[in-house]
Amino acid sequence: MSSSASKADDLETLKRRRILSSKLYFDVPPSKVPLIYSPSYDISFLGIEKLHPFDSSKWGRICQFLVTDGFLRKNSIVEPLESTKDDLLVVHSESYLNSLKRSSSVAVIVEVPPVAVLPNCLVQQKVLRPFRKQVGGTILAAKLAQERGCAINVGGGFHHCSAERGGGFCVFADISLCIHFAFVRLNISRVMIIDLDAHQGNGHEMDFANDRRVYILDMYNPQIYPLDYEARRYIDQKVEVPTGTSTSEYLTKLDDALEVASRNFNPELIIYNAGTDILDGDPLGRLKISPEGIGMRDEKVFRFAKERSIPLVMLTSGGYMKSSARVIADSIINLSKKALIELQ
Repeated sequence: MSSSASKADDLETLKRRRILSSKLYFDVPPSKVPLIYSPSYDISFLGIEKLHPFDSSKWGRICQFLVTDGFLRKNSIVEPLESTKDDLLVVHSESYLNSLKRSSSVAVIVEVPPVAVLPNCLVQQKVLRPFRKQVGGTILAAKLAQERGCAINVGGGFHHCSAERGGGFCVFADISLCIHFAFVRLNISRVMIIDLDAHQGNGHEMDFANDRRVYILDMYNPQIYPLDYEARRYIDQKVEVPTGTSTSEYLTKLDDALEVASRNFNPELIIYNAGTDILDGDPLGRLKISPEGIGMRDEKVFRFAKERSIPLVMLTSGGYMKSSARVIADSIINLSKKALIELQ
């Protein structure tokens, strides 16, 4: 065996050991519902969170709406553990994680320049800890989905981050991490990513560039960030929805795309990246999908999974309007009413 092959085997063994020794998978009692959230998700520090268009209190407000509307009991929400360095090393390199010890590097990734001048200990606690907690939620969601049929992490979906590079408000590659954990801990070998955020999911596309175990359906606006033409080569099923696409046109394209996906691949797990930046009026997504259209989109994906008995993980991903939280909550309520997820 060549030394490079031996080194690859050693790395694979180390990765497997890290996954098996992780505490992120734990048994969720039946009294809890398949919805994962922690107050630690929300980013709030001296108002710097307001310098990025992303609503970093969105996650908490989604849950608040669900509780206030009587569809969720606060004590039935699953709280994940924070991912550790060892967990993150399953996908990320030591050098990438070390780069996050420089506040200037984090400032570029989260697109908030003033973060660069903050002491890194504060950046770790106030900016990176919420992301690490959400990564824990995404990873746990796969286990919960296998047990309950589906699970929602009210956060996550950092699809611009790959093993070696963050960007676009995405610091850790939670989708890639979730899939690698599922391969080992859930003993599966076929995963479909359905990425319906308005932006191309270039992070997971680079991470699974030549991995036939992962099938990527990405429906995105090709005229906006990240314009990653190299990553586009690794999309198995590319569905481009240009600026101004209407609700009816979007849903028709989605129906067709799901039909093609079902013929091309038979997954054992679906990761659904359900960004709401496709909403009409979103300054970054530039599409014209109505709030009702978001609900119909989510329902179609959940039905697609349920009809085929495929466990589904939903992540809330991007969305740059204050109205996003209400739209997501309404969509989850609709899924509950249609018996596509059990919240009671």
